[in-house]
Amino acid sequence: MPRAKKAAVQSNATRQVNIYGIDGKVKGSAPLPSVFSTPFRPDIIRRAVVSAQANRRQRYGPSKVAGMRHSVATWGKGRGTSRVQRLKAGRNAAQSPNNVGGRRAHPPRPEHYFTKRINDKERKLAIASALAATSMPEIVRSRGHRFDEGVTLPVVVDDAAEALNKTKEVESFLNSLGLGADLRRSVDGSHVKAGRGKMRGRRYRVPSSILVVATSGSPVITGARNLPGVSATSPKGLNAEYLAPGGDPGRLVVISKKALDSLGGA
Repeated sequence: MPRAKKAAVQSNATRQVNIYGIDGKVKGSAPLPSVFSTPFRPDIIRRAVVSAQANRRQRYGPSKVAGMRHSVATWGKGRGTSRVQRLKAGRNAAQSPNNVGGRRAHPPRPEHYFTKRINDKERKLAIASALAATSMPEIVRSRGHRFDEGVTLPVVVDDAAEALNKTKEVESFLNSLGLGADLRRSVDGSHVKAGRGKMRGRRYRVPSSILVVATSGSPVITGARNLPGVSATSPKGLNAEYLAPGGDPGRLVVISKKALDSLGGA
């Protein structure tokens, strides 16, 4: 794949964003913290996401005696039949990989090492760069998110929004901010997966929608998580996967003023 080009990043050190109230109207403005001035590094962001996904993988493999729990022997040549291992108590072929019920030829090995390491400085840079990407409308739109014209990114809301605890209240609030189209995009894009994944606890594919960031313990975190495609976390819980699902930066973020101030220059 061709190497991703670094996007030109406008300095956000003195950039002002609107602060929206519960009714969706602008209540004031606030400067973005210095972390939003981090250079855009899509390569480091994807590396951090791939590392996190790889480190969650669990080792798996068959039993060492799978397909070999019986006594077999070969008839040898001269009988006009193939020289394969057969059950001693019958004529059925067994044990060999080319026989029904036999062992696998090249099974997955439990000792396989899935972990992909990443330097701590790279991981922190990925989070800061992914945060900066959430303030760039062109990057957020290119990721597929939909929001009304004139909405400043990230969407900073008044601290009173943290008290919303019902899913209907959170949905109505996000609609008043001009983000309803993105919620509908996630609902309309949900579908049943093809293949065996739908039999293993991953039946539905739901497009990632809005990320709600509020201070730890806020009721809005619980209420927002019930919306399809919407994630919610605290500033301390932010990571590259939340900010760039699948390794694609530019997620649409709604953050409270208190949570924004706690980010600072981290």
